[in-house]
Amino acid sequence: MTQPKTVTVIDNATGKQIELPIYQGTHGPDVVDIGKFYKELGYFTYDPGYVSTASCRSNITFIDGDNGTLLYRGYPIDQLAEKSTFVEVAYLQLYGELPTRKQFKDFEYIMRHHSMINESLKGFFDGFYHDAHPMAILVGVVGSLSAFYHDSTDIHNPEHREIAAHRMIAKMPTIAAASYKHSVGEPFVYPRNDLSYCGNLLNMMFSVPSEPYEIDPIAERALDMIFILHVDHEQNASTSTVRLSGSSGANPFACVSSGITALWGPAHGGANEAVLNMLNQIGDVSNIPKYLEKARDKNDPFRLMGFGHRVYKNYDPRARIIRDMCHEVLAKFGDANDPFFELALRLEEIALKEDYFIERKLYPNVDFYSGIIYRALKIPTNMFTVMFAIARTVGWVAQWMEMISDPEQRIGRPRQLYTGAAQRDYVDIKKRK
Repeated sequence: MTQPKTVTVIDNATGKQIELPIYQGTHGPDVVDIGKFYKELGYFTYDPGYVSTASCRSNITFIDGDNGTLLYRGYPIDQLAEKSTFVEVAYLQLYGELPTRKQFKDFEYIMRHHSMINESLKGFFDGFYHDAHPMAILVGVVGSLSAFYHDSTDIHNPEHREIAAHRMIAKMPTIAAASYKHSVGEPFVYPRNDLSYCGNLLNMMFSVPSEPYEIDPIAERALDMIFILHVDHEQNASTSTVRLSGSSGANPFACVSSGITALWGPAHGGANEAVLNMLNQIGDVSNIPKYLEKARDKNDPFRLMGFGHRVYKNYDPRARIIRDMCHEVLAKFGDANDPFFELALRLEEIALKEDYFIERKLYPNVDFYSGIIYRALKIPTNMFTVMFAIARTVGWVAQWMEMISDPEQRIGRPRQLYTGAAQRDYVDIKKRK
């Protein structure tokens, strides 16, 4: 990152002026450093939602929303989704480069052999009510890992950070599958070191002791692709939460737990669940015109979920990749008699052809397709965000490791525009009216 130019800011009220450095990244808009804005001029900057604020410098992920580009460590997402695997992408995000054959073999071995969770945690699951939401269980259990692995909690030790990262990525499918088994009252299934990352997850979720379970390669590959697409997405709400928690020096497992909490929100990780709720609300293909009319009405609260994206002002590049996989999964697992899938495909067809959608660039996004795939694979709706969390754990730990090693890292402390009561004196209760 270079510092080739500055911008001059003049305060018309006082006549003061300051020179603020402008930094230029590899891609994306230049960034004005406002670090001395308050010190020199006495003003805070105001940016609700941080829509125009760069909170950090990062080498991990880049998004160009206008052109529909997503890069992991410089590699286009479509190349990784087509040619790579989730475990290889995890290595890339953690270490910055694609692995050699030996590096990949060693990393894959670590992922397999760190997948077990402490046996004491099985009792922890029993403390949750039988119908507890799996995300609630995930938040609690991941946070509790802080109490088990004291050999990897020194955040200033690079080896400790690496071990903690490996453990979180490897154990997340095991914890997620256990949360599902708890919710359906079935016995936990232990991870197997002979299975792939996603194959292991499917086996732990759907196998039972009473009969053999065969992992379908299409289901395995579909999950792997979805996970690749969800690995990281710049400084989104959950990633920013992990960074903010980590800036205080908190335990890494607690930081990831905070990210899971942020992800749980329907505006973030719950978006694919919201897609299915919308489709259930529409109910039938014959109702599509009525609901499209509602969507066009600005005064109507109904919204088309799974269409468009806050960052992407073009077609979501992840949606283009996952669309073909969605159709492949539906061809293999979709119930031809299920009107739900016909409804989803009809909505997709309209969105890709109708002027109303095209003009507003309301194309189906990754949440639209991932929800349909999960449903076809018999993954229950309350597990959708859990699946998201499994994949995003890679991005969280990569961003956390980068933040801890950044020499500019400081505890996060946003400022505010205070609009409350002015200073006033306490009035005795007997004198209040």
